[in-house]
Amino acid sequence: MPSRRDRANAIRALSMDAVQKANSGHPGAPMGMADIAEVLWRDFLKHNPSNPQWADRDRFVLSNGHGSMLIYSLLHLTGYDLSIDDLKNFRQLHSKTPGHPELGYTPGVETTTGPLGQGIANAVGFALAEKIMAAQFNRPGHEIVDHETYVFLGDGCMMEGISHEVCSLAGTLGLNKLTAFYDDNGISIDGEVHGWFTDDTPRRFESYGWQVIRNVDGHDADEIRTAIETARKSDKPTLICCKTIIGFGSPNKQGKESSHGAALGEEEIALTRQALGWSHGPFEIPADIYAEWDAREAGARAEQQWNEKFAAYEAEFPELAAEFKRRMAGDLPADFEEKASAYIREVAEKGENIASRKASQNCLNFFGPLLPELLGGSADLAGSNLTLWNGCKPVVEEDASGNYMYYGVREFGMAAIMNGVALHGGLIPYGATFLMFMEYARNAVRMSALMKQRVIYVFTHDSIGLGEDGPTHQPVEQLTSLRTTPNLDTWRPADTVESAVAWKHALQRKDGPSALIFSRQNLPCHIRDNETEAAIARGGYILKDCAGEPELILIATGSEVGLAMQAWERLNEQGRRVRVVSLPCTSVFDQQDAEYRQKVLPLEVGARIAIEAAHADYWYKYVGLDGRIIGMHTYGESAPAGQLFEEFGFTVENILLVAEELLEDE
Repeated sequence: MPSRRDRANAIRALSMDAVQKANSGHPGAPMGMADIAEVLWRDFLKHNPSNPQWADRDRFVLSNGHGSMLIYSLLHLTGYDLSIDDLKNFRQLHSKTPGHPELGYTPGVETTTGPLGQGIANAVGFALAEKIMAAQFNRPGHEIVDHETYVFLGDGCMMEGISHEVCSLAGTLGLNKLTAFYDDNGISIDGEVHGWFTDDTPRRFESYGWQVIRNVDGHDADEIRTAIETARKSDKPTLICCKTIIGFGSPNKQGKESSHGAALGEEEIALTRQALGWSHGPFEIPADIYAEWDAREAGARAEQQWNEKFAAYEAEFPELAAEFKRRMAGDLPADFEEKASAYIREVAEKGENIASRKASQNCLNFFGPLLPELLGGSADLAGSNLTLWNGCKPVVEEDASGNYMYYGVREFGMAAIMNGVALHGGLIPYGATFLMFMEYARNAVRMSALMKQRVIYVFTHDSIGLGEDGPTHQPVEQLTSLRTTPNLDTWRPADTVESAVAWKHALQRKDGPSALIFSRQNLPCHIRDNETEAAIARGGYILKDCAGEPELILIATGSEVGLAMQAWERLNEQGRRVRVVSLPCTSVFDQQDAEYRQKVLPLEVGARIAIEAAHADYWYKYVGLDGRIIGMHTYGESAPAGQLFEEFGFTVENILLVAEELLEDE
């Protein structure tokens, strides 16, 4: 019978062979962590290779995602739909084994990892979602939500600041079903880390409120097993500090940075095979080792046992069971569309002149009771972002049944945790900060879009209209950054009605995130007809028109739509044929058919002015080189909002001046 070391060596062999064939990759981490992975995946991990989406499976995250051949080897060996040919195609075009684990490419990969630190943040999100769902759905004698989250991470993840943000919060929340394995090998790309990383990591995590298991030999199966058993009994999250040797088994490269991010080389691989006692050729795994690794039968058994538990739960709590299935499927309630549209009509009839951040809060007060899956939050700005609604209940260590997170001043951590929550299933996360501080969260926002997750970002205080706080707090280039992010829908509503449509769209969207951009200052509500919702939902539409073909089109978003409407009145009095186009979501507008886009922005009308209190250059795609843009070319200043709008040209008078110059040039 193959020994534990034989099974671990199968991981090492597949990893070094695949990296060598691709002549690209990172063999060191898989070879160093193979023994830890063998114990965890064979003795503890609850999963079913035949059904990677089983609701109560344990979640495994490889935060140090550069070591992707570790997870690919594990998935292949345990019986997932990942063949030996897939491993041979490592890092090749259209393969199921990309350079870093990518959600949707490889069955069994729970999240995209590679940007260091975000994997551990996603894992915190998984564990948080598990705790919330368990508190909301479990009943005495019926533990239908009961799974662990395991994450591997290395020195790089520890050095990234996001690991502090999320691990601090995980300790505060007592996420005891989260176990992190720290691959303490002392090596990063530049060499031995003691020159730039001398933190007392165990004490750091103890200060967060974690259980820390120190000095585990990462190549001793008994020590690893004992550590995992200890972790599973704790009422705290656990960090298992594993001393490992990077590139374990390589006679000339183990323990060195040379094994970190490059193929070992044919000669060194031959020596490694000899040192490990691995006599099999490239990509050859003996049948008895495959049999030892195969987890399909045990996984099917575990899932069947859970199915029986769920059937008993369903018999006793049919409504809860139906709600659980709906939420895990990501479906909204059957009557959501009807109720949401009725609400939008009500908002339009009411016509309140309020800040769009307040309109957003009103939306939450409507949608919140309809959607128990909503998990809100703010990065210490709830009173400014207006993310709290009447039915909010905070999630705390002692009671996780709530629906609101106080994330503290952790914008990046909040965004990455929300990705993990969305990936877990059963919850729709929204989180907020000022638009300016999107910059702290930027990389996690990108990951939401890359992974196509339903995450809702609420960004308030959206322009120089923030006023006296000055340029450090006034966003200028952030809207452009968000709008140019593929698969991210960025909405900047002009009033209460557009705000309600934006929220509805974001909640209904299942294939990607949305950024909802709201104002600090009050905005007028614009009068519209019965086709209001349908028009706004197309991302851009004619808000105000003229008789006949327009000679000038004013394009605006958010707070500047009101200016455009005032300018329309003045220009109309002068006998000018002017159209006002509101473009609350350019990405959705760009997806409309050519006929509709031509109807709204006819190509033959070259006289166009875009008006937005943000960076100007983005708008050339809509006004062309012959159009004009009233926008920002510098940072803002510290002054009351009204003075700033005048200073930077966001006035009706300036729009009229630009319009006159443009029309004279026609």
